[in-house]
Amino acid sequence: MNAKTNLSFELGPIRPPNEARSLLLRFTRNCPWNQCLFCPAYKGKKFSLRSLDEIKKDIQAARDIADEVKEVSWRLGYRGEVNDEVISYIFAKPQYNECYRMVAIWLYYGTGAVFLQDADNLLMKTDDLVEALRFLRVKFPEITRITTYSRARTIYAKKTVDALRRIREAGLDRVHIGLESGYDPVLKFMRKGVTAQQHIEAGKRLIEAGMELSEYVMPGLGGKKWWREHAIETARVLNQINPHFIRLRSLRIPKRVPLYKKVESGEFVPLTDDEVVEEIRLFIENLDVTSTVTSDHIMNLLEEVEGKMPEDKEKMLDVIRKYQELDFCDRLIYRVGRRGATYRSTDDLKRDPVTYRKIRNFVKEIKEKEGLEAVERVIKELVDQYV
Repeated sequence: MNAKTNLSFELGPIRPPNEARSLLLRFTRNCPWNQCLFCPAYKGKKFSLRSLDEIKKDIQAARDIADEVKEVSWRLGYRGEVNDEVISYIFAKPQYNECYRMVAIWLYYGTGAVFLQDADNLLMKTDDLVEALRFLRVKFPEITRITTYSRARTIYAKKTVDALRRIREAGLDRVHIGLESGYDPVLKFMRKGVTAQQHIEAGKRLIEAGMELSEYVMPGLGGKKWWREHAIETARVLNQINPHFIRLRSLRIPKRVPLYKKVESGEFVPLTDDEVVEEIRLFIENLDVTSTVTSDHIMNLLEEVEGKMPEDKEKMLDVIRKYQELDFCDRLIYRVGRRGATYRSTDDLKRDPVTYRKIRNFVKEIKEKEGLEAVERVIKELVDQYV
């Protein structure tokens, strides 16, 4: 079977977990702000705008790859269907690069979703972004949704509702915004470069323009000093925006992020897992929205804190109560199991007695030999690998 297998397009470093089955296309490179103390994603990398010509060439390359993958299917006798056999064939052949594999997986899942990388594509000139989106929609008529990251500050300072409406009409359906906190002292300390009021204005503009809005919240970001204000004020800001989605991403502080130095100096004192859970309880209690809350990341201790507000509010609070009512030993066992990707619910503690005993014995052994601090260190190492 002959194939060109020399096509490719540029890929960025990250995408949201819920975009795992999306086609990834890079419209800008890295982050134009890149000063947030908690974020490791783009540190040491320079932001740059890609030219419209570059973007179009990448879109065309992705289209050509998609067509080649379907040709492979025809040659294998599957009439253009991208099934298990086609995926296995492409992944087994070294001549097919990462772009071929990603496009093949995208066709296999058939989501029709596209995610535009990197951190702030609404910084592009409106005319250029509109043209790129239209070109993308023409080349991939099967697209069902196009999503991007952006910064609230960019939208507040550079995009009117009319401009955002043009972008929406050209094909951008959803925007992910890193709200992180609605409390100005936290935003300032973490160098977010935006205020709570600017977050509110940006969110309202996006919704008025007809886009879906996904706001990210970072439990733990207030530390011991501001945890209560962080929870209450973040809920207040979201109550005014009422986004379509609220996504929880609990704070982690690996050594490679600038915030780690603040921890070492004592300027920032992180919350324990149990304290973060209490903060999330306060946050959920103060939410008055019609948003969908999700907890779709392994960094979150309680994955089941999710649902549609307001009808699922009590269900989410019940998940928190169930964890808080566990005795100390079971909370420790659950935390190790969750951070090791074994547990997804506190109910899992009793579902598999063999696993429960293994983790309990593991915790007991470390605790007896090295103390509770060693157990906490193991938990931190387990979860920080996902940052």
